[in-house]
Amino acid sequence: MKIAPGELSSVLSGIVSEEGADLLIGFRSSDDAAAYRIDDKRCLLSTVDFFPPMVRNARTFGRIAAANALSDVYAMGGRPLYALNMVCFPQSLDQSILKDILIGGMEKCAEAGALLAGGHSIYDNEIKYGLAVTGIVDIDRLYRNNTPRIGDKLILTKPLGMGIIIAADRGGEAYASDVAEAALSMERLNKYAAAKLVGFDISACTDVSGYGLIVHTLEMTAGNVAAELSVENIPYFSCVKHYIERDFTTRGGQRNRVFAGTRPETEKLPLWLQELLYDPQTSGGLLIAVDSEQADDLLDAICEEDPRAAIIGRIVERENAEVVFC
Repeated sequence: MKIAPGELSSVLSGIVSEEGADLLIGFRSSDDAAAYRIDDKRCLLSTVDFFPPMVRNARTFGRIAAANALSDVYAMGGRPLYALNMVCFPQSLDQSILKDILIGGMEKCAEAGALLAGGHSIYDNEIKYGLAVTGIVDIDRLYRNNTPRIGDKLILTKPLGMGIIIAADRGGEAYASDVAEAALSMERLNKYAAAKLVGFDISACTDVSGYGLIVHTLEMTAGNVAAELSVENIPYFSCVKHYIERDFTTRGGQRNRVFAGTRPETEKLPLWLQELLYDPQTSGGLLIAVDSEQADDLLDAICEEDPRAAIIGRIVERENAEVVFC
């Protein structure tokens, strides 16, 4: 489970981030990756992500963990260059499991066009796997997560509800078909949606991951704007409401809710929908702020390969709430 955003902010307070000059983006803005200028036109992107298994199949887990780590580079407009494995593995387990995990990660790196250049491994009580990824991006195409413009529309490229389905599976009550559908979404690279952004007027982009849609939206609206979300347009797995109503929720979702605090607009929604919006996602979709006149064309382009993508709202002037619903 990820450290809650509020706890992380507390830990990082007082720690200096040397942003400026060549370090264009550090950890001050909770962006998806660090960005380091290497010349007048380009910068390197650096990110790392790893976690315990959320599915039973080792190779599938490897693919999901790799797709999740690579996603940060795509969210910032970049192309992954190479990656390093990060492995924790119990000494008591058959090492064929570890081999399958690494094969899964290698498959996704190959699909991304990134070299797998080595890594680091230790024995531990629990399996954990992920990647440290280095990418590259033209500075004039570098997307930040907190710079949307008023009037821009918001596109989400994958459905929500992965955390809920995983919780139901761990409780032994998820249908295999639902788990398989979620796994396919999680191992789907954001490479394909990101490629469609070229030529469009994008003001901000992030990927929706462990902090859920609401908290990632709050990160995006940091400043003087708000997000107006259309609850009817937010894509989600059709089985999720059933599992939430059977009390399958996540501790991560509750921690996201606590961090977001009491928000009257959110509290007006049905409980199952609240849980969906706070649900932590693994390898979730991109959340994109795009010029309103270009949003429909961009959505059509993304939907050619990611048909569950949808326009879910727009950026508006902030009055009271940072996130409102319509």
